[in-house]
Amino acid sequence: MRNLLDRNFYNRDTSEVAEDLLGKALVKYDGTGMAGGIIVETEAYYGGDDPASHAYPGKTPRSEIMFGKPGLAYVYLCYGMYYLLNIVTEREGEPGAVLLRALAPVWGIDVMKSRRRTDINLTNGPGRLTMALGIDIKDNGADIVKGERGFYIFNFKKRDNNHRIIKTGRIGIKKGKERLLRFLMVDDGM
Repeated sequence: MRNLLDRNFYNRDTSEVAEDLLGKALVKYDGTGMAGGIIVETEAYYGGDDPASHAYPGKTPRSEIMFGKPGLAYVYLCYGMYYLLNIVTEREGEPGAVLLRALAPVWGIDVMKSRRRTDINLTNGPGRLTMALGIDIKDNGADIVKGERGFYIFNFKKRDNNHRIIKTGRIGIKKGKERLLRFLMVDDGM
């Protein structure tokens, strides 16, 4: 696939990657079809100095992948019911990951509607996003750079002047929410 993001894209500061992922395309192919869209919301998570991060207490069986090579998918179960998709960042050995919080649906919308059993709010939340794209724990560790397990993140087109980026505190966490590590792409043309 053309325009795939390479490992160097992810091998950078986590908040920079989180912001730069906005406007990129994420797609997932599987046996039931292809689904995807444009990334419009992300959150950055670091390691030992970030109390909201799974890597805060150090390397554990759950967080070990955050210490891995940049460009891997870190998928985990949240609240016992939703899978969340993160992309590992930073150099190998230094924990970091970007949570993908929302997409603007573009491809495979009928597939997403079928998976979600609705046509409302298909991908505007991290649990809805993974459900719509058919992402679950079996995707943990997939190398996005290589397109493993049907994952691809690529340059769709350059962000135009109708979009701006807003930085806010992260949501859905108790500690570290004051840090401006949530990034949203806002369409000022609508």
